[in-house]
Amino acid sequence: MKLSDLTKNGIEIKRQVPLSKYTFTKTGGPAEFLAFPRNESELKNLVIAAHDNNIPLTIIGNASNLIIRDGGISGIVLILTKMNQIKVDKNKVIAQAGATIVETAFTAAHHSLSGLEFAAGIPGSVGGAVFMNAGAYGGETCNVIESVRVMTRSGNFKNYSQSEMKFSYRHSLVQENGDIVLEAVFALKRSAKNRILADMNYLNALRQYKQPLEYPSCGSVFKRPTGHYVGPMIIQAGLQGKQIGGAQDSTKHAGFIVNKGNATATDYLDLIHLIQEKIKTKFGLDLHTEVRIIGKPND
Repeated sequence: MKLSDLTKNGIEIKRQVPLSKYTFTKTGGPAEFLAFPRNESELKNLVIAAHDNNIPLTIIGNASNLIIRDGGISGIVLILTKMNQIKVDKNKVIAQAGATIVETAFTAAHHSLSGLEFAAGIPGSVGGAVFMNAGAYGGETCNVIESVRVMTRSGNFKNYSQSEMKFSYRHSLVQENGDIVLEAVFALKRSAKNRILADMNYLNALRQYKQPLEYPSCGSVFKRPTGHYVGPMIIQAGLQGKQIGGAQDSTKHAGFIVNKGNATATDYLDLIHLIQEKIKTKFGLDLHTEVRIIGKPND
């Protein structure tokens, strides 16, 4: 199957689309080909076409915890945000990969289901939350996952149990094997809707107070080293407020890097590398990025 065959079948495939339109940092080069599959059938056809024609394939969720280099991405980029159905079955919420984790959490809340409160302000998709084992304020995706349905890169379907997903801090099995998250089943507990919503509103108010939500960013940039907090170390290294191009280490929360205006992905990466070097020199610690960095450098 060729890409031209897919367009004849009603799948829209765009060429050379700036991915800065879709990333939360508002940076990133173009996708060679870009498509928004509307269902599993379209996704499977795109995946098989990429596999059969040896075309690189990149899956993007809500692009909230992602830096795409300024050279863009070769091959096909698939954004799954149109695959966004959410269903409730007793104490379970079944959400497609393209649904936002925020909407999933609020759907659970309105059905008096507790467990996803921590995700009320996480801007990613369900697929991204599973991929990264996203977490905040003491909660993690892995704690409420019952099973995950995926598609392999050859177009086959599989189901993984929670234990088979090999969850750990900001890690899951699909980071290793390249499987594409299609759907997640969250097993939740009954509770009072008003109490759940109150907890979610409190956490969102806390985020608003602590995080620089007024600027584009990719969220928390670095993984937390055991026994340390990244923000205070950056402050002690004298780097809070440091700016390279349009990218600035946030003056509100040093663990965030924000786009102050016309930042490039290269600005972000240069600032990330500077912070890593200074923290290594001052504290002897290697800071690893939580944000995913993909794509080609600018020519």
